[in-house]
Amino acid sequence: MPILRRTRDNAGYQGSSSEIIAWNDDGTVKSIKQGRPEVGCSVRVGTVTAGTFSNIDWWMTTEVTEIMEDTPDKVRFKTKNSEYVWQV
Repeated sequence: MPILRRTRDNAGYQGSSSEIIAWNDDGTVKSIKQGRPEVGCSVRVGTVTAGTFSNIDWWMTTEVTEIMEDTPDKVRFKTKNSEYVWQV
C-alpha cells in the first residue's frame, strides 16, 4: 500500500492508489498513470473509494523537481515547496 509523507511534519496519506499526474502548460491534466514519482509530475496517493476513518481521501504534491533517493521500496524527492518520501 503506497504511503506519501512530507518530511518536515510527517503529513500525508496512505492508500491503495498511487497516481503520477503530468500537467499541460495551461494547468490542465495531461495524463494520469499508476507508478512511482517522476520529475515534472505531481504525486497523488489516496483510496479508490472514500477514506475510512479520515477526513481526507487523498494527498497530492506539487510537481516533483528532484529525485534525491530511489530504491525499490522508497523514493525521496523534492517538489516546488516541500520534501517527501513515497513508499510501497
